Amino acid sequence: MSLAVILNRVNTKTQLPLLLRSLLTSSSLHSLSSSDGPISSSDDPILPSLLNLITTSKTHPRPQNQALALLRSSPFEPTKGLVCSALWELRSDWESAVSVFKWARGSVEDWPEAWELMVWVLGNERRFDLAWGLVRRMHRKSLLTAETMVVLMGRYAAANEVSKAIKTFHAMEKFKIDADSATFYALLHALCKNKNVEEAEELLLLNRKFFPLETEGFNIILNGWCNIIVDLVEAKRVWREMSNCCIIPDGTSYSHMICCYSKVGNLIDSLRLYDQMKKRGWVPGLVIYNSLIYGLMRENCFKEARKTFDKILEAGLKPDIETYNSMIYPLCEARKVEEARDVFDDMIKNGIDPTIETYHAYAKVEDFEGTLELLKKMNEVGYGPDSYTFLLIFDKFFRLGESESALKIWSEMSTYNVFPDSSHYTKVVQGLVTQGWIPKAMEFYNEMKSKGLPGDPKLEKIFETFIASSKNHWGRGKDFIVKPCGQQNARGAKDVKIHEELGKMIF
Repeated sequence: MSLAVILNRVNTKTQLPLLLRSLLTSSSLHSLSSSDGPISSSDDPILPSLLNLITTSKTHPRPQNQALALLRSSPFEPTKGLVCSALWELRSDWESAVSVFKWARGSVEDWPEAWELMVWVLGNERRFDLAWGLVRRMHRKSLLTAETMVVLMGRYAAANEVSKAIKTFHAMEKFKIDADSATFYALLHALCKNKNVEEAEELLLLNRKFFPLETEGFNIILNGWCNIIVDLVEAKRVWREMSNCCIIPDGTSYSHMICCYSKVGNLIDSLRLYDQMKKRGWVPGLVIYNSLIYGLMRENCFKEARKTFDKILEAGLKPDIETYNSMIYPLCEARKVEEARDVFDDMIKNGIDPTIETYHAYAKVEDFEGTLELLKKMNEVGYGPDSYTFLLIFDKFFRLGESESALKIWSEMSTYNVFPDSSHYTKVVQGLVTQGWIPKAMEFYNEMKSKGLPGDPKLEKIFETFIASSKNHWGRGKDFIVKPCGQQNARGAKDVKIHEELGKMIF
């Protein structure tokens, strides 16, 4: 049975990387180059037992060897779906992933998908030495393809190793793999997706002799400036460069520019370009309509946004989750939560499920009680909350000066099996500092370091400054808060100034 059949047969919360779907269902290399998004994964009943077996090996002095020994003595049979799912589940534990791969070695000879996924895992953990070793083995076994090299280029790009990503492209000739335009565009896409748009554009222009300038290549660069970086000035420059090079924009080109105009709040130019696009014979797609709706909603043009929504139906298109998100986001940003809920209800009635991003729009604006309810709702429907959800909530409450609410939410994280990493600690510590909760901030900072998470020299300097300037305040306890201006004694006024300076040092 093929992996495509296995993946289509199952539906689970655990997910495999987008590259597997690309390998199985698409000839496009663009998604492979930067595949870190999820699709579906196998809910093989054996998978939890296999992962538990791997976990038990962690206490052994040589866990990798122990894991391999346990796997070989287990009753489990390595199937393609099981192996690929296990590799993805172990993507943050490359040593255990290698053990699974070695266990299935006799079977994976005919599974290039498993090899490419293993390359992805190793590259994602920056073990490029081992990834290259695997690539050479694939070459000797005649398993190496352009897709494998694109996976490796994508991991280099994700690690911000631009030069090595480019060298990987040039190394294809050494392995006698055709470095065609599709592979070249996949490299550009990977660089742009990881915000190296300037380098991608330079690479496009430098290689014009080998890969003549075409609309497709410029569209990749436009997408980088318009949708990844969101830099309208650079996007307009590339648009002019296309004209200088006699490259005619297509529907995708217009789509990128209209999206960019909408994102920066330039509704007039969005509509102007939309009219120009239609006059030149390009049919607007759903992405363009969604962008226009977003721009109109941001400018409180609700009737016009509704008319644009109707045009989607008139054009025979079906509104998707992004259509509704394009209405919900601006309403939440304008703190029109009730109107946003009405749109949400309409979306559900039309059979469209929300995404975690939909809930994040509400997470940015709900009050404390509303936030608690939102977290429960997200958990009930299986859309988070995740690590990023809590970062958004912390940012909101500290921005509103509600440190106590932020700390109460912190205590809720473990309820949803979300455990703080360095980004959470840093966000909370910085928020507490800006609100004057310095001793409490130091508690969190010390806890962060005790867990082996890296420290922050900037925060260290802030705490040193506080200790040097406020030694006589330690008796006031961990809940020390600087009072607002006008309620301070002479010493307190000095403290306010100190905390203002400390807050500036963070940003």
